[in-house]
Amino acid sequence: MLDTKPRREDVGPDENLCSYCTAKCCRYFALPIETPTEFSDFEFIRWYLLHDRASVFLDDDVWYLLVHTTCKHLRDDYLCGIYETRPQICRDYTTDACEYDDDWCYEKYFETPEQIWEYQEATLPRRPGQSLRSPKPAALPIL
Repeated sequence: MLDTKPRREDVGPDENLCSYCTAKCCRYFALPIETPTEFSDFEFIRWYLLHDRASVFLDDDVWYLLVHTTCKHLRDDYLCGIYETRPQICRDYTTDACEYDDDWCYEKYFETPEQIWEYQEATLPRRPGQSLRSPKPAALPIL
């Protein structure tokens, strides 16, 4: 791997783009999840976000659970340690639209349960009996 990373368009057709990358695609996985439409759906997403190294994003109107974790077969040289027997999903993956360029931007990106709570509060209709105001705090006990 070279010290400087060439631009995607400068990598020749006979070269492998992966030779210049730090294997970003092997450092996470993202799974599509159902589009949240009600309070209980957002509660599941809030639960995901309570876990370390998880985030949720929206891209092209599809919601995803993103788990930031490195494949246990990624070698120190950023190559696959089981290349010949890698899973089919890895075999099907191409560099046509991969993360090589570092300029990924999602429609919406949530990293904390508080962010998804605020989004849910702003987008869902109020539940029956729910006020726009914060709940009244409990009174202090009288001694």
